[in-house]
Amino acid sequence: MSKVKTNNKAKNEVKFIKRGRPVNPNSARQAKLKLQAELKAQGVEIKRGRPVDMNSERQARLALKGKVALGRKVDPNSDRQKRLAARQAKIDAGVVIKRGRPKMQKDTNDK
Repeated sequence: MSKVKTNNKAKNEVKFIKRGRPVNPNSARQAKLKLQAELKAQGVEIKRGRPVDMNSERQARLALKGKVALGRKVDPNSDRQKRLAARQAKIDAGVVIKRGRPKMQKDTNDK
């Protein structure tokens, strides 16, 4: 709803204008919404969406999530892992590591 102010000489009135398509109170959707609201008020659990099949492959995968390492194993001898280990060693030693693109070197020999 939006407010619309109208200026009359006697007083200022505020009218509420309902926007959008009007609701048909006799529609099947409105009857369903009303029933759901009543059930919710009574504390009844309303099931929504597609039911879960507990015997599916996906549910078996999700049950293992966090318990089993998923994905490809890390090769500790790869170049990237060696760089990451060296970087972590510097951080642990307290060395400040500059990140990002290095500053452009300016020519100080002006002619």
